[in-house]
Parts: sequence; structure tokens; C-alpha cells
Amino acid sequence: MALVICSINHHSAPIEVREQFALTPHEAPLALRDLAAQGEFNEAVILSTCHRTEVFCDTLYPEKLAAWLCDFHQLNVAQYLPYINIYCDEVAVQHAMQTACGLDSLILGEPQILGQMKAAYAHAQKVGTVGKLLNRLFQHVFSVAKTVRSQTAIGANTTSVASTAVKLTQHFFEDLSARSALLIGAGDTIELSAKHLYEHGVRQLMFANRTFAKAQALAQKYQGRAVALPMLSSILAQHDIVISATTSATPILGKGCVERALKWRCNRPLLLIDLAMPRDIEPEVALLNDVHLYDVDALQEQVQAGMNARRQAAQLALRIINQQVQVFMQWVATISATEIIRCYRAESERLRDEELLRATQAISDGKDPQTVIAHLAHRLTQKLIHHPTVQLRSLHEDDVQEEIIIANQMHLMPEPEVALS
Repeated sequence: MALVICSINHHSAPIEVREQFALTPHEAPLALRDLAAQGEFNEAVILSTCHRTEVFCDTLYPEKLAAWLCDFHQLNVAQYLPYINIYCDEVAVQHAMQTACGLDSLILGEPQILGQMKAAYAHAQKVGTVGKLLNRLFQHVFSVAKTVRSQTAIGANTTSVASTAVKLTQHFFEDLSARSALLIGAGDTIELSAKHLYEHGVRQLMFANRTFAKAQALAQKYQGRAVALPMLSSILAQHDIVISATTSATPILGKGCVERALKWRCNRPLLLIDLAMPRDIEPEVALLNDVHLYDVDALQEQVQAGMNARRQAAQLALRIINQQVQVFMQWVATISATEIIRCYRAESERLRDEELLRATQAISDGKDPQTVIAHLAHRLTQKLIHHPTVQLRSLHEDDVQEEIIIANQMHLMPEPEVALS
């Protein structure tokens, strides 16, 4: 078993690079099946959010995993490899736990990532790419995240990307109750944004989604209205705030559409918040006058208040995580030892049967039974101790070589100067 995580995230890459690797819910199962078909990757789970795309895998070929990630997206490996982080074994376990606990998130301690990891794990289970290693890993990770949430203040003053986006609206508009908001999409991020807007007094909420029934369900929940996605260009101008978080592979709001809306608004400012990955709103929109466009990276500048308690809690969370990393690695070692024992036992039984068959044939041919038995015992002993003997000799040679290196280093060291009295 060799755990590897191939990661491209907000620490390693800007948004314009990350969106090249983002996977829609439709693409993720295709990616899992393609990865499983390569033959060099035993298990796989793929996590794709607005901040990261990560592949969890049981493989002996970390570099090939990074190459596959680029190839699947038809990207040049040499160009994008500097943006990819590779975590192996113990470091990979620690990274998985820190991610689930929100310690690796753009907003320290944010809770959404745990739900996203659970969803990614469930999808991989459905596709059939989860085996013993990843099943145990994710179950352990989820348990650690629960412990961290219950035993530390990492979730104090809960701050998500959606709540930060809504706080941003308060900087632009003093009285939110007098403003109208258009929410594009129908996922968890949009629902959370709607919840925060509603709690801050916004009552004019419009929901747009490709599946009209989902938009309608959210509209009923928050006393708003629903509209089909193709109607965006005709209703955009009616809203002061636009928050978008769809899974579209291409932008759904272009510069031309926003320009037409601005003409109708007569220079009234328009706040656009793009929480999607890939982005829903063309970056060129930011060049227009009277438009304020923020994407998920730009929101990082808005996340400062209320973080001291979380930073202190993060230290305690790290101690919990480090302890649990060792617990998991002990399980891996046990499984590895069990597998070695199983293989050695199977090989021993094969050798026994082979020698027994040879001895039986020799006795049938009229050879002296005592001599046959003596030869059987000798050959079987030699075969059983051969592999362990080779391993022990190799370990001894490594120790001797290390002693020689240390001795040579000591020999090359200058002798200490003796002080003259």
C-alpha cells in the first residue's frame, strides 16, 4: 500500500490555473474510471472544489499520477507541474486530515470542505474505485474532523466563503433591505449565500438555475422568485448584487451581457461575486466602470476578522491530527506486515508441496525412504531460509557501509587545536 495525494490548490496555484483542473460532477466519474483503467493506480478518490483539485490514490508512481492529471485535462505536464504538490504516505495522511478539519482552507476552519470530501468519497464508492486503504483513510479522516470540531474552537465565529461574500455586500450597501440580489446556481454555496442574505434583511431574492425546479425550490424557501437560466441577460440589470456558483464548464456571464445591464442601470454600481470554479463570470468584466467583481481568490483579502481564536484552536487541532496520523500509519504497518506474512506463508506452503511431491515420486521410484526424507528436509530448509537470509545480509551490508561513511567523515575532520600553555 502506498498512499499518494496529487494536489493543486489555492496555496500552489492562482485561480486561472486551478480552473484548468476543475471537474464538474459529470466529469468526476469519467476521470475516476479513466484513472482506474491505467493499471498503475489501485484505488482513487477525486476531490474538486473552488479551491482545490486533489487525487487520492494507492499507487507506487506519484509522478505518473501528476502526469495523468495533466493529460486528462489535455494540459502540458512540464508547464503545469510546478503548480502541483505531491504528498506521500505519512505526509499525505496529515494533509488529508488537515484539509478535512479546515486547516488547509482559504478560510481557516471553514466547515464546507468536510462535506465536500464526504461527497467525493461517496462518489468514488459508487464508481467502485475505493478499496481497503482509501476506505480506512477517509473513515479515519472523518472521525478526526469530528473530534477536532468537538474538542477545539476551530469552528468558532463560523466563516464560510458564502458568509464572507455576504459580508462583502455590507461594505458596498449600507441598507441591504433596500437591495435586490440575483443568485445563480442551486448548490450548497448558493443556498448558504441566500440564507445569509435573508438573515441580513434582503427580501428581493431571485434564483436562476439550469434546472428550473431547483431554483423554484430555493425561491419558495426564501420567499423569492425563480427564473430559468436563459433569462439572465434580461433580468441582470434589475439586481444590485449577483452571486454565482454553478458547475458550468464555461462562463455564463460575459462582458457584453454586463455592459447592456449597466446601460439600463444608469451608472448605479453592480456588485458581482463569482464563487464558481471554473469561473462563471468572464474576468474582463472587471474592466467595466461601475462594476465590482470578486472571485474566490479576491475574497481572501476580506477574511481577517474573528480569526485569532481559530488560529489558537488550530494549534490544538494539529496536535490531535499528528497523534491520529501515527495511529493510521500503525494500521498501515500492521496491514503491510500481515500481507508479508500471508505471502511468506503461501510461498512456504508452495515449496512444501513441491518438495513433498518430489519426495513421494522418489520413493515410488524405489529410492531409500530415509535418504529421500533427509534430502527433502535439507532442500526445504534451504529454500525457506533463503529469502530471509538475503534480506538480513542486505541490512548488514547497509550498516557496514554507513559505518564506513561515518568513519571517512571523521577522518576528514580537522584535528582540534591544542592550546599552548
